[in-house]
Amino acid sequence: MRAFSQLLDGLVYTRSRNGKLDLIAHYMATAPDPDRGWALAALTGNLDLKAVKASAIAEMARSRTDPVLFEMSRDYVGDLAETVALLWPKPEGQPEELDDGSLTLSALVDRLHATSRAAAPTVLAQMMDHLDASGRFALLKLATGGLRVGISARLAKTGFAQAFNLDVDDVEECWHALTPPYAALFAWAEGRAPRPDPAGTPFFRPFMLAHPLEADSVDLTDYAAEWKWDGIRIQIVGTGAETRLYSRAGDDITGSFPDIAQAFGSHAVLDGELLVRGEFQGGEAASFNALQQRLGRKAVSAKMMEDYPAFVRLYDILIDGEEDLRALPWAQRRARLEATVPTLDPHRFDISALIEAPDFESLAELRAGARDAAIEGVMLKRRDSPYVAGRKAALWYKWKRDPLTADCVMMYAQRGHGKRSSFYSDYTFGCWTEEGELLPVGKAYSGFTDEELKWLDRFVRGNTVNRFGPVREVEKTLVLEVAFDSIHESKRHKSGLAMRFPRIARIRRDKPAHEADRIAGLRRLL
Repeated sequence: MRAFSQLLDGLVYTRSRNGKLDLIAHYMATAPDPDRGWALAALTGNLDLKAVKASAIAEMARSRTDPVLFEMSRDYVGDLAETVALLWPKPEGQPEELDDGSLTLSALVDRLHATSRAAAPTVLAQMMDHLDASGRFALLKLATGGLRVGISARLAKTGFAQAFNLDVDDVEECWHALTPPYAALFAWAEGRAPRPDPAGTPFFRPFMLAHPLEADSVDLTDYAAEWKWDGIRIQIVGTGAETRLYSRAGDDITGSFPDIAQAFGSHAVLDGELLVRGEFQGGEAASFNALQQRLGRKAVSAKMMEDYPAFVRLYDILIDGEEDLRALPWAQRRARLEATVPTLDPHRFDISALIEAPDFESLAELRAGARDAAIEGVMLKRRDSPYVAGRKAALWYKWKRDPLTADCVMMYAQRGHGKRSSFYSDYTFGCWTEEGELLPVGKAYSGFTDEELKWLDRFVRGNTVNRFGPVREVEKTLVLEVAFDSIHESKRHKSGLAMRFPRIARIRRDKPAHEADRIAGLRRLL
């Protein structure tokens, strides 16, 4: 357990991607089985310990410490697991950690798996009594399932691959045929067994990705242009008997969109954009806000599927039956896709149309009007490009539309997580109504430098007018220029609006708050 807790500490405080990869690789190469398998499951979000809830951990801490001290400390630290780990009182005469080996990572996971929800707080407390602060932090992060140590599932798999000199795409292709603690995966990595064979299962293939377009133009005789839709990239994998849906990160999202999976009975692998059909524009794609109503749900009701009917706008075909098409040039794959689409349910699948433009200048004019119909920009694909995993130079480009901006007033601030847990780094901001009321229109926690973060944190601390747990209300005096991709109707916000991908573009210390933008101006962007 000590090695795993040291890994988490290292990941929290290491900023560079390569540094994080080195930490993961070292742990995977040196930790014993099955500890490292459970660690890999936790880092990739595949460890599900249903018995322990955050509310139970907070109550457990209140029973062992002064409740007022706990609440004040939690407000200051900003992270439940870190607060409890630091405050937890060690029983008098109790050693920091047992020497009998019972507190290995695998032993902890086994015990938590076997624990009922009612007994979980008692069991957790007993284990925490035998751990130091670092070990308690790791245990609580494991128990709640929210590691938040600054890595993605892909980065964890990349670190594993680095440990054993494997190609991470090879790991991805067999990943969904495996279950924790991944004994077969480690046996293959160490040369003790062949690579796990996912054949016969609807397994994930790594996506081909695009570089942002930085050149002034491209030759449209070499590149085909199509719209970049504002949904989420999805892979549909069908064996003829079973269909699974995967996100770009390789997450299985079939449970959120069973209507799509049920409508696909082909033996094929397709790449496309998952969208929700809108009420207007002849049933075209609705905004991303509509799709968000279904994202992240493990199950959806019939009413949810009726209110937000999903469909897929197809981009590419990777596998057709038993034939792997990825090595073929894009133009040939496109022809195969065009032949496949008429065989699919037209209510659930269509094809992303190519943009007819005689030259790049004409394409630029079309892109300038690309805020309608859930369009996010333009994709440029070399006509002779194979379908290869990751981003390969000069094959595919994404040419996103320019962001919108608005001058907004900071209203609330909340502490961040991990390395930002001591800073107020999450900002809620608003715009004015015609009557002079400030209403929230978005929340952002990116776009600023480390130095700007320190300045913003000082502003929040020096201008707090009210506190609500970890949230501070501030004087309505600071204007933030916010960049965002689009804006949509939203019933969840009093303003009736929600921004897509908001981020802080500039801190407008020069601008009086009363000169910030109006809700009416944002509404005109709709």
